[in-house]
Amino acid sequence: MNTPVIELRELVKTYQTGEVEVKAVRGVTLDIQRGEFVAVMGASGSGKSTLMNTLGCLDQPSGGSYRLDGVAVAGLDRRELAKLRNKKLGFVFQSFNLLSRTSALDNVELPLFYTQPLVNLRERRQRATEALVKVGLGSRGGHHPSQLSGGQQQRVAIARALVNRPELVLADEPTGNLDTRTSIEIMGLFQELNEAGITIVMVTHELDVAAYCKRIVVMRDGQVISDTLNGNRRTARQELATLNDAEQTARLG
Repeated sequence: MNTPVIELRELVKTYQTGEVEVKAVRGVTLDIQRGEFVAVMGASGSGKSTLMNTLGCLDQPSGGSYRLDGVAVAGLDRRELAKLRNKKLGFVFQSFNLLSRTSALDNVELPLFYTQPLVNLRERRQRATEALVKVGLGSRGGHHPSQLSGGQQQRVAIARALVNRPELVLADEPTGNLDTRTSIEIMGLFQELNEAGITIVMVTHELDVAAYCKRIVVMRDGQVISDTLNGNRRTARQELATLNDAEQTARLG
């Protein structure tokens, strides 16, 4: 049987706020297999962001166990966690977190400066260029973020997440700052990447965004209350075609 990319067993995360103990995640058991595209949904305070931070090795669990591609995360020191993150994970955020005075190509290269062994300049350029081509921005490598649209900036951020060839991409509200058409285009890109074999876990509070994923996990009060396959999955290509038809009809009308 294949090892899950993510394997959680009775995961607990507790925060101490003064004298108050806050149980943000309460005994979550969850497996995510290679090639899945999973939406994690929930209202503010549901525990989804805390869960994402734990999956991203940005926070250690208080109890239970977490294995990332077979590696037990609990007990790893800060340096080991950073090495694991850089090797196994790619991150995409709602705010694009691009360096404003740096070109798209240089932004994509950034994670390669932290790999061990170090990647030489020629390979850094090659891998960053390949990642930009993969997200449809092969001709924009020399552009700065201010010269790119919001959707293009998010594509650069996705290319940056892919440049280390991770096992898993974690996306936190990746369409939150984008208009409807651009959001559909970005979800289409995620679908293409998933079809190419990349495992994706995406935090979102929007049902319209979760509808593009293959599986939907819903959290409430730190627990998973439902975990279902999405039988009515949206396809971005079809959604864009429908949107184009509607806009053309409006123009002709």
